[in-house]
Amino acid sequence: MTEPAMQLIGLKKQIGSKLIVKGLDFDIKPGEVFGFLGPNGAGKTTTIRMMVGLIRISEGDVRIKGKSIKTNYKDAIRHVGAIVENPELYGFMSGYKNLLVFSRMIPGITKERIDEVVKLVGLEKRINQKVKRYSLGMRQRLGIAQALLHNPSILILDEPTNGLDPSGIREIRHYIRRLAEQENVAVIVSSHLLSEMELMCDRIGILKNGELISIQQIQTAEEDTPAEVVHINCPSADHEKAQRLLHEQFNITAMGSGEKLAFQVTREQIPAIIKSLAMADVSMYGFTVERKTLEDKFLHVIGENIIE
Repeated sequence: MTEPAMQLIGLKKQIGSKLIVKGLDFDIKPGEVFGFLGPNGAGKTTTIRMMVGLIRISEGDVRIKGKSIKTNYKDAIRHVGAIVENPELYGFMSGYKNLLVFSRMIPGITKERIDEVVKLVGLEKRINQKVKRYSLGMRQRLGIAQALLHNPSILILDEPTNGLDPSGIREIRHYIRRLAEQENVAVIVSSHLLSEMELMCDRIGILKNGELISIQQIQTAEEDTPAEVVHINCPSADHEKAQRLLHEQFNITAMGSGEKLAFQVTREQIPAIIKSLAMADVSMYGFTVERKTLEDKFLHVIGENIIE
């Protein structure tokens, strides 16, 4: 069994009498992109700051490649690259000189490694220009290059697409996916852009009031229950027969309105339901399927209408 890249074990943060983060427990695997979602004040940034040792852990632990951030900080943190909020860069220097300055803080980073990360984030043509001339997307990519210099196993990005235009967001998403898939880096992303998280992440943890209340597996999101809303066009005269069949055979409650029936099911149930209705001589003129988006799931889980 592959060792988790990072483990959160009963992680808590208390400030005064208020418990900000309430006992988080989950693992992050090598080569996956794990997203944090939650409304304002849910505890995402506080959790990330504890992960990298920027604030003290009140209770519990974070283990990075099996090493405790509390008792073995130096060995644990060397596996991590992070951008918390915005990358810190010198605007009057070129992108290359920024990386050179940063590389001198960590023993063993070669010129070859600098060239490698520059290529990895696609900045070869602009790396010798001054950073003050960079677009926001280029600055973010340079920040990611800086975080990758020491070849970490885990990359932590707090709001990596904040303030970017659609093309910049797409670029960052591309490099994050590439890092996970080709470099086997575990990437942890905090963002408020739900559609981007759905495209970028393998799993998403939803936080509310400091608690992890749900983990969504994005790759199999269509199989979650309930994941689909099915609308069937059929004569109102057939509604009672169809509703009875759905309830008796599939334990589904269908709502009728005009010439439409609507009900929620998992994706796998749909073929059997349509076949059963047809065999029962329910006249169907057509049907549509609506997949619930990550936004729908998010609002359902947190029980609020406010997204950060």
